[in-house]
Amino acid sequence: MNKIMILSGAGLSAESGIRTFRDHNGLWENHNVMEVCSTQGWITNRSKVTHFYNDRRRDLEFKKPNHAHKVLTQLEHDYRGRVIHLTQNIDNLMEKAGAKDIIHLHGTLTDLRCEACTQIFNIDYAQQVGNEKCPHCGNTRIRHNVVMFGEAAPEYTRLYQSIKESTLFIAIGTSGTVIDIIPIAKEFKHSILIDPKRQNTASTFDPHNYIDEYFEHFIQKKAGDAMEDMMDIIKEHMNQ
Repeated sequence: MNKIMILSGAGLSAESGIRTFRDHNGLWENHNVMEVCSTQGWITNRSKVTHFYNDRRRDLEFKKPNHAHKVLTQLEHDYRGRVIHLTQNIDNLMEKAGAKDIIHLHGTLTDLRCEACTQIFNIDYAQQVGNEKCPHCGNTRIRHNVVMFGEAAPEYTRLYQSIKESTLFIAIGTSGTVIDIIPIAKEFKHSILIDPKRQNTASTFDPHNYIDEYFEHFIQKKAGDAMEDMMDIIKEHMNQ
């Protein structure tokens, strides 16, 4: 039975108005990324990092799913159990669109995590003010539930397992900078890359190659505009 593996990135949510730091020369909402998204930044200034994620959470409350989120949600429904959607995004726009089985590789903005027992609990769009207690163990050392540069991402095991289980790989809105999508594409006979622009590979040996050269199909459009083309390929693949 054919099965789809989707890896989505910031380009999926960009059309909903969520900004990405990679489009702003390493600045995310006027912050140095390493100061607010790294373990060293967390050690140096916990208050600054907490404030940063409070702002991201407040902004997320009013963001709405775009066309791509809705199509991918319908895809999950139509092929229940045959679609594995792993996202690098920390927003909940897929869930807002009605998706049920999203794997967040880098954590979730609407949750907090206990540093003592490591349990995760939901706060929706509330602000973290510093007096929170873990509902599981009562500890007060609470942090954002977003994977930082410099620490392991536990859900990556799901990524590797999904490669083994799937027959079609779809990369949507990811430059391949954080997760290199070229080795993944090489594992698949059938693959789709959705990106509005051609991205150079990060290879120092052949820097003039383009990422799309490693994919069977390249849809050079924004995520929302690419959905019809993507679905045509998917339907043919899933009906084989």
